[in-house]
Amino acid sequence: MKTDLPNKEKEIREPSLLDALIPLIFMIALLATSIVLFGIDAALGPLQVALLMSAVVAAVVAHKNGHSWERLGEEIVKGISVAMSAIMILLMVGALIGVWNMSGTIATMVYYGIKYIDPTWFYLAAALLTGMIGIVTGSSWTTAATLGVAFIGMANAIGASTAITAGAVISGAYFGDKMTPLSETTILTPQIVGSNVYAHISSMAKATVPAYLIALVIFFFIGRSVDIPPVDTTATLQALESAYNISLWNLLPVLVLLLLGLRKYPAFLSILIGTLVGALVAIILQPQVVIAFANDPSLSYWLASLKSVWTAMANGFTASTGYEEIDTLFSGGGMDSMLTTIWLILGAMSFGAMMDYGGFNARLITPVIGRIKSAGGTIATVMLTSLGFNIVAGDQYIAIVLPARMFMVEFRKRGIHPETLATAVENSGTVTSPLIPWNSCGAYMSATLGVSTFVYFPYCFFNFLNFLLGMVYGFAGINVQRLDPEKPLPAEPLAEVPMVVQDR
Repeated sequence: MKTDLPNKEKEIREPSLLDALIPLIFMIALLATSIVLFGIDAALGPLQVALLMSAVVAAVVAHKNGHSWERLGEEIVKGISVAMSAIMILLMVGALIGVWNMSGTIATMVYYGIKYIDPTWFYLAAALLTGMIGIVTGSSWTTAATLGVAFIGMANAIGASTAITAGAVISGAYFGDKMTPLSETTILTPQIVGSNVYAHISSMAKATVPAYLIALVIFFFIGRSVDIPPVDTTATLQALESAYNISLWNLLPVLVLLLLGLRKYPAFLSILIGTLVGALVAIILQPQVVIAFANDPSLSYWLASLKSVWTAMANGFTASTGYEEIDTLFSGGGMDSMLTTIWLILGAMSFGAMMDYGGFNARLITPVIGRIKSAGGTIATVMLTSLGFNIVAGDQYIAIVLPARMFMVEFRKRGIHPETLATAVENSGTVTSPLIPWNSCGAYMSATLGVSTFVYFPYCFFNFLNFLLGMVYGFAGINVQRLDPEKPLPAEPLAEVPMVVQDR
């Protein structure tokens, strides 16, 4: 008598094209409906529900093809585990923002920015300075959480557009992230295909630098042409001086964070140390703010300080200076402020795991590869695939790793150098990730900067230009490196590339 073991997968069937399309169409329909019904508030819950329901549909189709429920559940857990590093960083960034609001670190950056940056140069300064800091830290996420938050605060204070400011911050942060050997994506991508980091930066620069320079020119002309309403900032500066003890010492946490970035400390550890240094600055330099926030006269100063720091890390800081504008600008942060974003990431990663494990992603992409013959078409296919993974899988690393793995054999067969593949992947997978609301990067930028992805999307000029230039270069044959048949092939790519990384 034949018996079937319930946990053993048998007769796994390859998915049909219809199988692969069903969860994708379902997801697109739900996402579109949520945006129509809820607008920019869709990211506060409706998008999460849509992604989780889409993951369920993908799992049902995969189960129909022979995959057991037990294994499907395990794959969802694996998919979520890929994002755990990002989730931990996200929580710590929330703590950092809360503590830096209390310590006056962000207020001090805003103070000097308002005092010395001409409003007509404001958007250009945001894109330029975040680009420099991105190169130093190697992290677009850290750049946005520190200098980016400060620029959003300045924008609110001087009456500038927060949407344009967020676009400038993201443009600069992602340029810096790509153009430094400190960035994990810049390190990871060439490893996958068998190139090296410095050749990779040199190759990327051919499209990335022109895209950034054009973006800077655009931000310059926007600043010159868009009238920022004249605002007398004297009262704001005086209010900041009365609310905080403004001092260059307040910028010590920023300096520490930059130094740790240069020393290549993991992002989570760097941000944690930056948070703790901010807590010390608050306790030593802002005693009146700390006591007011603790709001418990029965506690000694040190216990009140502990309570304030603890609360700021967990639930964020709430300013109560008596100045409504200051209280609005410098209240927020905390780990709990990131929970909605984490929910979004969990939904996206669950759906991505089901699409990948069920074979649906490969089923959608494999037929396309054989029909493309030209080098430009091959590069465009890679870039569109990376963009598609950013949309479907909801995570930057999936959009980098999977296309690089899928296409590297085909590139070598066609005599195209692996570095061209690495460049194509980054010209799409990296720069388009913050443009997708349900992508982990888009969700992070929206939560950190306090500006909806739908709102800042049109102003991320560098991200659009880098993608477009990458496409144009491919079809024009610019920066398309060929393998020399008389020379040995580049080093073989890594057999296994770690999917959990330390930074963004």
